[in-house]
Amino acid sequence: MKIGFHTDAFNSAYFSFEKCLAWAKDNDVYYIECGLIDGISWIHGLGYQPHVALYEDPILLRQKMDSYGVQFSQVDAAYPLSGKDGPLRGVPYVLKAIAWAHLIGCPCVDTTDGMAAPEGLTDEQAMDLMKRSYEQIIEVAEAHKIIVNIEPHGHFTTRPEMMARMLDFCDSEYLGLNMDTGNTFIAGQDPVAFLKCFLDRVRHVHIKDVSESLAAAVRGDATGIAVSQCALGDGVNADNIRSCIGLLRDYGYKGVLSMECEGQAGPMIQKSLQWLRSVLEELNIPIEK
Repeated sequence: MKIGFHTDAFNSAYFSFEKCLAWAKDNDVYYIECGLIDGISWIHGLGYQPHVALYEDPILLRQKMDSYGVQFSQVDAAYPLSGKDGPLRGVPYVLKAIAWAHLIGCPCVDTTDGMAAPEGLTDEQAMDLMKRSYEQIIEVAEAHKIIVNIEPHGHFTTRPEMMARMLDFCDSEYLGLNMDTGNTFIAGQDPVAFLKCFLDRVRHVHIKDVSESLAAAVRGDATGIAVSQCALGDGVNADNIRSCIGLLRDYGYKGVLSMECEGQAGPMIQKSLQWLRSVLEELNIPIEK
């Protein structure tokens, strides 16, 4: 398997994307994931946000990434598609992300639903809305040969029965699952049982632990968290993560395990990286570049 990380780890440190590339190079991590910005953000323009804007030329950025020896595993275009503004704002955003990902050589684009039930829509109305949206999205994804992943992060996607329906919105190899060990856990699910339902659809994985205090405060009431507030291995989800990685190994998954954790400008994500490497060694899983 391969190890990567989401640049959300450095949100609180106000890193630039290039500073994240430097961290990856210094720590022998070869895969990176970041959010995409559709438009202008002053904090990004000043170099205080570790994500990438769609106006940035993908070929020039790929050349810069090549100089650090780092490539994208996925880009994050997870504007919630379940609400009334999903077709208006979310779909065009995802379509732009697909074309941009194709040009930079990134294989996957991440998508999701809203964290709460959409206002003014029944569950069935929202599901029908998302089905039409994903049909448009996958048509473009197939043309560009980009995998669109659905991440468990919201009202629908953290419920296995609803995720199953969403993954059947389109009969396409380009619609897959971005498994998230932390979001499934914080939503009150068993991450291992959740993963077992969808092993054949997993195309990318977020490795996220959950601190004991956060789990006590919101587990079962929240549907997702941005990053773990503890290092991987230090939370109450560590055993589930280990079991999920074992399941993925046995199924033959050889993709990226993308760390989603608070970085504390380096020390906490470095601790997470050490733990993840030790788990892969313990499970006899070679780490690929």
